[in-house]
Amino acid sequence: MTMELSLASWSLRACSLDEAAAISKALGIGALDIGYFYGPALDKAELLANPARTAERLRGLGIDLPNFYHLFGSTLSDRNLANPANRQANEADLRIVAGFCKDAGIPTIFVLPGVCNPGQGRAEALRESAESLRRLLPLALEQGVQLTIEPHVHSYLESPQLVLDLMGAVPGLKLTLDYAHFVCMGWRQDEIDVLAPHAAHVHLRQAKPGALQTKVHQGTINFEAQLATLRDAGYGGRLSLEYVHQDYMDTLHDDVLTETIVLRDQVRAWLS
Repeated sequence: MTMELSLASWSLRACSLDEAAAISKALGIGALDIGYFYGPALDKAELLANPARTAERLRGLGIDLPNFYHLFGSTLSDRNLANPANRQANEADLRIVAGFCKDAGIPTIFVLPGVCNPGQGRAEALRESAESLRRLLPLALEQGVQLTIEPHVHSYLESPQLVLDLMGAVPGLKLTLDYAHFVCMGWRQDEIDVLAPHAAHVHLRQAKPGALQTKVHQGTINFEAQLATLRDAGYGGRLSLEYVHQDYMDTLHDDVLTETIVLRDQVRAWLS
């Protein structure tokens, strides 16, 4: 199975959606991850009200669309999956979003796993999130779309073992895997490798302990080793370049386009 590149639309925060697609094509990538954020964003209310029209708009971009980032609420905690009060509304939304992805030709959706809500620790949050995901997963699969979660800083999934526990509790669930979130929290790369067999989509950017994002030549992720781990696990999906300019985790200090191109070239050299 062949791994290919994609580009996160939210990397190009000042661009329109058409401009982001054109930049991806100009960089020789030809694929774009889509979400609700910054200039290239889709309007969530419009998508939920008229998914067919939104899907038609995306098909007109003439570019591969490997992954859709759906955020149920407006923040990491709003309508998060570890709060059972959110289940009915989240299921209604995902039913629409999965149908939209099918129409738009997007094979994978990623959502966030949830946080520790008031009164919860990691175990309780995982249990409630697993129940939410067991209900959401069939809604995506019946549309031929793979549901994934992305373990991230500030979620309850603070270790590779917790992620494996969640995978075991929700058969058929897959990951949008970003090593940077674990490296930032101090996990060694070989400790993260156990998650590779569960990946359906991958985000790439350089990181180091204490920093979610660094310049390509200033971080600690061994991308060649990561790519080999993914290959050996049978991964054949997209490798999405995800350098960003955001307040989240102080990822404000890098030239996004330059670092994207440097990482693109490093990945291409290994793939060739």
